[in-house]
Amino acid sequence: MAIMLPKRLSRRLVDGWRQAWRWFSVQAMALAVAMQGVWMALPDDLKSRTPDGLVAALTAALLLLGLIGRLVRQK
Repeated sequence: MAIMLPKRLSRRLVDGWRQAWRWFSVQAMALAVAMQGVWMALPDDLKSRTPDGLVAALTAALLLLGLIGRLVRQK
Protein backbone atom coordinates (compact mmCIF):
# COMPACT_ATOMS: atom_id res chain seq x y z
CA MET A 1 0.00 0.00 0.00
CA ALA A 2 1.51 3.33 -1.04
CA ILE A 3 1.32 6.32 1.27
CA MET A 4 -0.04 9.34 -0.52
CA LEU A 5 0.88 12.72 0.90
CA PRO A 6 -0.27 16.18 -0.17
CA LYS A 7 2.18 17.72 -2.67
CA ARG A 8 3.03 20.51 -0.23
CA LEU A 9 4.25 18.06 2.40
CA SER A 10 6.01 15.73 -0.01
CA ARG A 11 8.14 18.61 -1.32
CA ARG A 12 9.46 19.23 2.19
CA LEU A 13 10.45 15.65 3.00
CA VAL A 14 13.95 14.29 2.48
CA ASP A 15 14.66 12.02 -0.46
CA GLY A 16 13.99 8.40 0.43
CA TRP A 17 11.73 9.23 3.36
CA ARG A 18 9.89 5.94 2.91
CA GLN A 19 13.05 4.09 3.95
CA ALA A 20 13.70 6.39 6.94
CA TRP A 21 13.04 3.55 9.37
CA ARG A 22 16.33 2.01 8.17
CA TRP A 23 18.41 5.08 9.04
CA PHE A 24 20.52 4.90 12.17
CA SER A 25 19.47 8.41 13.13
CA VAL A 26 15.77 7.51 13.12
CA GLN A 27 16.40 4.27 15.00
CA ALA A 28 18.41 6.04 17.71
CA MET A 29 15.73 8.67 18.22
CA ALA A 30 12.99 6.01 18.29
CA LEU A 31 14.94 4.17 21.00
CA ALA A 32 15.17 7.39 23.00
CA VAL A 33 11.40 7.84 22.77
CA ALA A 34 10.82 4.18 23.71
CA MET A 35 13.16 4.46 26.69
CA GLN A 36 11.27 7.48 27.99
CA GLY A 37 7.96 5.67 27.51
CA VAL A 38 9.17 2.63 29.44
CA TRP A 39 10.57 4.89 32.17
CA MET A 40 7.22 6.62 32.63
CA ALA A 41 5.44 3.25 32.82
CA LEU A 42 7.77 1.78 35.47
CA PRO A 43 6.50 1.63 39.03
CA ASP A 44 8.09 4.07 41.46
CA ASP A 45 9.80 1.31 43.46
CA LEU A 46 11.76 0.22 40.36
CA LYS A 47 12.59 3.83 39.49
CA SER A 48 14.02 4.36 42.97
CA ARG A 49 16.52 1.51 42.38
CA THR A 50 17.91 3.20 39.28
CA PRO A 51 20.87 5.55 39.77
CA ASP A 52 19.98 9.24 39.54
CA GLY A 53 20.29 10.63 36.06
CA LEU A 54 20.95 7.28 34.35
CA VAL A 55 17.86 7.37 32.14
CA ALA A 56 18.39 11.02 31.27
CA ALA A 57 22.03 10.35 30.36
CA LEU A 58 21.13 7.32 28.22
CA THR A 59 18.39 9.27 26.46
CA ALA A 60 20.74 12.18 25.80
CA ALA A 61 23.37 9.78 24.45
CA LEU A 62 20.85 8.20 22.07
CA LEU A 63 19.71 11.59 20.84
CA LEU A 64 23.31 12.67 20.31
CA LEU A 65 23.98 9.49 18.34
CA GLY A 66 20.87 10.28 16.31
CA LEU A 67 22.22 13.72 15.49
CA ILE A 68 25.58 12.28 14.49
CA GLY A 69 23.85 9.57 12.46
CA ARG A 70 21.88 12.22 10.60
CA LEU A 71 25.09 13.83 9.44
CA VAL A 72 26.63 10.57 8.17
CA ARG A 73 25.69 9.40 4.67
CA GLN A 74 23.51 6.32 4.99
CA LYS A 75 22.28 3.93 2.31
